[in-house]
Amino acid sequence: MLDRFVRYWLPVLGYVTLIVVLSAQPGLKPPGNIKEMDKVAHILEYFFLGVLLARAWTATLPPARMMMPIVFAMITGVLIGSGDEYFQSFIPQRDSSVYDLIADSVGLLIAQVTYLFMRKD
Repeated sequence: MLDRFVRYWLPVLGYVTLIVVLSAQPGLKPPGNIKEMDKVAHILEYFFLGVLLARAWTATLPPARMMMPIVFAMITGVLIGSGDEYFQSFIPQRDSSVYDLIADSVGLLIAQVTYLFMRKD
């Protein structure tokens, strides 16, 4: 059980910690001058979180239903994204945006589709 936590859930916790640390940086902007680079950064950030969550939920839930880890990964990811946006509303020079949460959700969804196609079941 500890081995499963270390192998599957510790990377999730580490990655969420990284998200929180980055969110706590006042005035943090993505690199480049492309107008919507912020949304691209959110999609990529949450794509990787989505893969880690799908992997962790797949290892945790019974294998009876293939879609349950995907559903749980989406729900968990959206909750993390919502919490992150709320947290950012308290950070100077940062803003909380429903559009950022939508970009997070798009990244999570792309990750789930990718994970489904890449699974070796």
